[in-house]
Amino acid sequence: MENIKVSIIEDEEMIRNSLVGLIEAQPGIEMLNQANQVEKFLNLISTQDPDIILLDISLKGGMSGIEGIRLIKNKYPNVEIIMLTTFDDSDRIFKALCAGASAYITKRTPFKKIAEAIYTVHWGGSYMSPSIARKVVEHFAPKKKPTAVLTPRQQQVAEGIVEGLSYKLIADKLLIKTETVRDHIKSIYRKLEINSRTQLIKKSIDGEI
Repeated sequence: MENIKVSIIEDEEMIRNSLVGLIEAQPGIEMLNQANQVEKFLNLISTQDPDIILLDISLKGGMSGIEGIRLIKNKYPNVEIIMLTTFDDSDRIFKALCAGASAYITKRTPFKKIAEAIYTVHWGGSYMSPSIARKVVEHFAPKKKPTAVLTPRQQQVAEGIVEGLSYKLIADKLLIKTETVRDHIKSIYRKLEINSRTQLIKKSIDGEI
């Protein structure tokens, strides 16, 4: 079984050297080449193509890692790209993933986990640091429309409606006039953007009021 050939594009020398040491210490992984810019990497002469590229997202003195993904993919169509970054904001995550990255991990990730990411991606999976995975989940989670907050009195009237009480019984219970109950109900329906008792009961069941 052939070794996994890995290249690194990272502009911080200390991090790049640490990654080289990590890769060289891993069984089944081979360090192919390295560069501090996408442009320099694309000009490297090699008899072999990389299987995996560890790519810094924020390179200095040239194009960014995100900008370089498509160029790298054009030259090496079968390569898998693992983004290494100090950033975990949603915009950068999705730009990188949409451009063709297979994994996105922060530079705070322990070396053991980076090696795990290399194996996982090479075997056809994807890999994300927990904090980044959480952001991806939050992005795709259903967004609940915020419900307007009822006043304490409106809440009492709404509870009476949900319990099936008549306007008069609600008025007697709260020691207010029936017309006042009607006014509260109009305000409640307007705030909740509903127009019936049934919709009010459903919102109560769903825990939205």
